[in-house]
Amino acid sequence: MIAGITTIQLVEIAILLIAAGGLAGFLAGVFGIGGGAILVPVLYESFRLAGVPLDVRMPLCVGTSLAIIIPTSISSYRAHQARGSVDPQILRKWIVPIIIGVIAGAVIARFAPERLFKIVFVIISGLASLRLLFNRDTWKLGDEMPQGFGMKLYGTFIGLISTLMGVGGGLFANLVMTFYGRPIHQAVGTSSGLAVLISIPGALGYIYAGWPAAMRYPEVAALQWPLTLGYVSLIGAALMIPAGTLFAPLGVKLAHRLTKRQLEVAFGLFMMSVCIRFIVSLLPA
Repeated sequence: MIAGITTIQLVEIAILLIAAGGLAGFLAGVFGIGGGAILVPVLYESFRLAGVPLDVRMPLCVGTSLAIIIPTSISSYRAHQARGSVDPQILRKWIVPIIIGVIAGAVIARFAPERLFKIVFVIISGLASLRLLFNRDTWKLGDEMPQGFGMKLYGTFIGLISTLMGVGGGLFANLVMTFYGRPIHQAVGTSSGLAVLISIPGALGYIYAGWPAAMRYPEVAALQWPLTLGYVSLIGAALMIPAGTLFAPLGVKLAHRLTKRQLEVAFGLFMMSVCIRFIVSLLPA
């Protein structure tokens, strides 16, 4: 047993993690996101059952999510690239700003309270769902993507917020690109590439940020090596990554069968459900 969990409960947690990994990979393909929006809520419940203390539970979810996103986003990106739905120019312009944002997010994660992660998740996912569900063609910031400082600022913001939320950046990149008139399918494909750029340095940053957690809670087995490294649960990643990598190409196929509006509504409903889940968790018991 781990922290008082029975063998049956461990099996149930393992099945839940594998299923969530498959769903996250599928969503990575459909929406161009890393899958963190589904990974974080599932990991949160799993770590609660495993006895992970509240003040480190959310950052552990976020760090683990970023680690899991690495292979699923690579699989999704390669599938979208094969279909010609990736804009390499945008990826090149955002590489450095996004990495700067990721580093800033990892530093904040080391000192930020657990509640901050939930609040960021609620605000961003709520705004994103409203934008997608009630979208109008007139809701635009411009006809062309910005250049220079504006483009760098977007990239830095995407890297920072994605690192705090444990997502691959596809959510924000989707919003930015569609606000500037880019087709939703191109936004999805390009966003899958951004998830690769964000997830690798993001996961490394959370390993650094969570290094003291194991020493603060030596009695919590779920926080100790070899189950966990910093704020990355190795056992969680090991269970979820294979399923995610397997299902990502299936999501890509579905994305290219949906119309623009169908894809927007599906993404919006999904983000609204995630937003509601974390609003409930922020309410006083």
